[in-house]
Amino acid sequence: MKCLVVLSHPLKESLCSYLCQETIKHLESKGYDITLLDLYGEVFDPVLSAEERQSYYAEDFDRSQLNKELEQLVEAESLVLVFPTWWFSFPAMLKGWIDRVWAPGYAYDHDAELGAIKPRLGNLKEVKVVTTLGSPWWVDNLVMHKPLKRVLKTAILGACAKDCKVTFLSLYNAEKAGREQVDKFVLKIKAKF
Repeated sequence: MKCLVVLSHPLKESLCSYLCQETIKHLESKGYDITLLDLYGEVFDPVLSAEERQSYYAEDFDRSQLNKELEQLVEAESLVLVFPTWWFSFPAMLKGWIDRVWAPGYAYDHDAELGAIKPRLGNLKEVKVVTTLGSPWWVDNLVMHKPLKRVLKTAILGACAKDCKVTFLSLYNAEKAGREQVDKFVLKIKAKF
């Protein structure tokens, strides 16, 4: 299975980077064909340009700065997102990748009457998420009601890849996590992925 792994963390020695490496090793052992996109490592520009935005309703989306990224997304059968949850949301870098790469003509099509958009990522069979949070489980689940999971699953994937399976794994209290907690989380990744 062609798998695009998107890592979004500014620090090379971060917990997210470690979890990304462990996830890749596990998926490769299961036969996945991995492509890694390290957004910070590749200095991805997360800013949607005026030209790109203007082309949203043109005959062709302006893909001139995004050829590689669009091909990676369209070819992926499996997508793995690894990132820290900041302020109960995506890091700006990852949100910028979604804003720019999940584009009309590639991730979705506009409705002729400007109604609901039509999904195009029928090739995307699964999305796996590995995220770290500084907060405890109860804040994300009981107070905030899992906002990031809802946005990803309902708004983004619901609009662009309706039939894909979503597996969402969160490491809570990550800033305090010791070796034992991290090792247990890696085992959880291996069991669920």
